[in-house]
Amino acid sequence: MTDSQLIREIKDGNVELYSTLMARYQKKILSFIYQMLRSARLELMAEDLCSETFYKAYRSLNSFREVDASFSTWLYTIARNTVLSELRKHKAAHLSLDDSSYIPAAPMDAAPEQMLLRNEKVTMVREAINNLPEKQRSALILREYDGLDYQEIASILGQTVSAVKSLLFRARASVKAQMESYIAEPAYLQEYEEMKYR
Repeated sequence: MTDSQLIREIKDGNVELYSTLMARYQKKILSFIYQMLRSARLELMAEDLCSETFYKAYRSLNSFREVDASFSTWLYTIARNTVLSELRKHKAAHLSLDDSSYIPAAPMDAAPEQMLLRNEKVTMVREAINNLPEKQRSALILREYDGLDYQEIASILGQTVSAVKSLLFRARASVKAQMESYIAEPAYLQEYEEMKYR
């Protein structure tokens, strides 16, 4: 069943189908929330906020209108607002991607020096993204980590597509400026170039 069919069924009283809808999006929403909570060191709250997101979505499902946005876009918007509300409660000024537990695996035959450089680069990119203003940071997370298209990001952030492109351009330029001393090295340059054209 498509999301639309499931939602129609749920609205018609087949509420047990909501678990099917949750199963489709739970990992993505949990990952998004987890990334948004890292800098405030509140990642242990990710599962609770994910549950809260799905609860809010269920409570508001009758007001969901597919003509306004897709279900996934609507759900990401609820998740983002839930996280921002929680961060405000904790007076967290900045969101972060400081996720030292996630380091892309290097090939088994990679030299230790290459692995160290790769890990250092990942840390520096995360720190650079952590320094971005909230909307630029959110746009970059949604684009680079969650792979959403410009229209979906625009709906989630309450912006136009051109505003999202502008946010992403400024975010990438800021990351590049922050990494300028390292960007001349081929490994760092390749990572930046890959991000620039997504």
